[in-house]
Amino acid sequence: MTSRRGFLKAGGLALFGVSLVGGIPGFIAEAAASDKIIAPYKKKKTMVCIFQRGAMDGLMAVTPFTDDYLKAARPTLFMSAAKGGTAKPLIDLDGRFGLHPSMAAFEPLFRDGRLGIVHGIGSPNNTRSHFDAQDYMESGTPFNKGTASGWLNRAVGLLGHDATTTPFQAVSLTSALPRSFYGDNQSVAINNLQDFGIQMRGNAAGANMAAKSFEDLYGQASSGLLKSTGKESFDAVKMLQKNDTKNYKPANGAVYPNTAVGNSLKQIAQLIKMNVGLEVAFTESGGWDTHFNQGTENGIFARNVNDLSNCIVAFWTDLGQYQDDVTLMTMTEFGRTVHQNGTGGTDHGRASCNFILGNDVAGGKVYGDIKPLSVDNLEDGRDLAVTTDFRSVFSSVADSHLGIKNDRVLFPDWNGTKLNVMKG
Repeated sequence: MTSRRGFLKAGGLALFGVSLVGGIPGFIAEAAASDKIIAPYKKKKTMVCIFQRGAMDGLMAVTPFTDDYLKAARPTLFMSAAKGGTAKPLIDLDGRFGLHPSMAAFEPLFRDGRLGIVHGIGSPNNTRSHFDAQDYMESGTPFNKGTASGWLNRAVGLLGHDATTTPFQAVSLTSALPRSFYGDNQSVAINNLQDFGIQMRGNAAGANMAAKSFEDLYGQASSGLLKSTGKESFDAVKMLQKNDTKNYKPANGAVYPNTAVGNSLKQIAQLIKMNVGLEVAFTESGGWDTHFNQGTENGIFARNVNDLSNCIVAFWTDLGQYQDDVTLMTMTEFGRTVHQNGTGGTDHGRASCNFILGNDVAGGKVYGDIKPLSVDNLEDGRDLAVTTDFRSVFSSVADSHLGIKNDRVLFPDWNGTKLNVMKG
């Protein structure tokens, strides 16, 4: 017997690029109107992931400022925590590591013990290809390019819920479904809640066919498989129509930057507060490939980390009473070289750092084993060594916050030890 998911994969069914809110095709609106309005779901735990695409320089975001080797390796990029000069100093976190001044919004959360930082995190695969490294991190299998599913899709399957009960269990606020969500468990990509487009994976030819003749297919379907899929979309539309997403006002004085990350996190906050059953959310941030003119207190990098931290803090402030139910985690495919290059930037490296925010995070600490950055301690004589496998952190967060207990399924071929970044 063919399952609905198997049918979708074989048929390449897709609903995408369709303005379902504010411009719903007549046959969809009619079908949606004929069904009863769905009641809100019980409030659930939500894990939010932000992928920083392009490879963030972890040594500039969170700098081991007492390291003289780093200072020598970056004559124009090194930043100090010393106060009293003309340049903005790093924010001294613990006497060794300093937070970039453009991330000042993070300091109160770190001091409160809600924000944790893992340094030296990365993949055991030493590729410096953006595409391959992102693929390995999102699949969760660093040495297997043939893995069909993403680690977040597997996480959804391990939650033990009936995924058909809500179309919003796993949502990516992106224009296309990310590699992390590939797989047999239901997930959707929503570019914008006000212009709701929903995409399910399929080949280009199949997707194009579905886009042109979906109304005919819907009317002719007798097996119930296609109609079931259509009903999920209609249910999603109705849930959003019950809420005035266009005129949403953030709570607690939160002000989101008017940027891609800010708009995505604002919409994730809306979904969380709408109680539509959201458990795994994803979005992404670009522009981290800083080969040229990286800057220090000003420049490309400073703008990027300022946007990222301000967006995350606005999201956290907006959540208010929902904070206990949410944990947010960032990730990036690799870091940058220890030595700056000849154009005022840094090249593809190995380890970076990531940020984990939540009331159940054992924060206020920089985790990881970072040795002095002398040549003999560098990976390949040039890079911050990967001393923490990303899977040891991702599994710790997912296991603790979402209650996932099967790391063998979540991260196949990995039998490492989780890094305890969570309380309890």
